[in-house]
Amino acid sequence: MMEMPAMSDDYARGRRDGLRLALSILAAEEAKWEALLGESSSWRTNATRAIRHKAYQVATKRVQTVLNRLLPKAETALPAEIASMIDRAGL
Repeated sequence: MMEMPAMSDDYARGRRDGLRLALSILAAEEAKWEALLGESSSWRTNATRAIRHKAYQVATKRVQTVLNRLLPKAETALPAEIASMIDRAGL
């Protein structure tokens, strides 16, 4: 079997930061659709919103799983750079 070359620390940190940003975006979208659940008088619209909300929940869980696999055991906090990017994006 061929071994994969080790990732540089900067590259690995960038991947983790990207996944954290994706999680933040997914959380914002999920909250938006959660607020609309059951609000329509149309059952079809409500069903579509419920499906979309569930899809965001599943996507969030999958991205979180990937992030957990990439996190070093000692790193659990959100870096200040990512927190500021999330604030600038309005999420």
